[in-house]
Amino acid sequence: MAFEDYKTKQSVVIVYTGEGKGKTSAAIGLMARALGSRKKVAFIQFIKYWGVGEHVFIRDIAPIFKDQLFFYKGGKGFYKAKDLSESHISDEQHQQAAQATLKVALKAASSGQYDIVICDEINNACHDGLISNQELEQLIKTRAASTSLCLTGRNWPKQLNRYVDIATDMTKIKHHFDDKYLANQGIDY
Repeated sequence: MAFEDYKTKQSVVIVYTGEGKGKTSAAIGLMARALGSRKKVAFIQFIKYWGVGEHVFIRDIAPIFKDQLFFYKGGKGFYKAKDLSESHISDEQHQQAAQATLKVALKAASSGQYDIVICDEINNACHDGLISNQELEQLIKTRAASTSLCLTGRNWPKQLNRYVDIATDMTKIKHHFDDKYLANQGIDY
């Protein structure tokens, strides 16, 4: 097939999933590429609420991109990983935070205001039961025709693959965490 035979899509659904490192990093790269192309981006983060490098980065670049970049941090931390979770946060608080963040994502994706909406760690929220597969499907189906959607996190529900244009599984080959080393700031978070 000749290059001229290929078509373009107005928007796509992208999934970054898997046990390996790099899902959020890929989404940040996608955000940078979109902003550099003068696209409007909404970066909506589930799960993470503690200080991570991307929060500082987004805070620092937000004044440069003004209304071209919207950032929402709606997580309450790890939920099912009890050794990593915040014990003072109740199941109900996790559920409420995820549902509130989903509302923000639905509004951004369906508004037609953004060229791309990135929902970081939404797959984790879905896997943990904080939002349902049906709600994730609704997000995909109700996005504006001109809005691309990027969904990150472990445990992507494969039954939703039929709605996806690009899916990447980040496969871990080796990670020093398995050898009892903590995550490195600026590398892992």
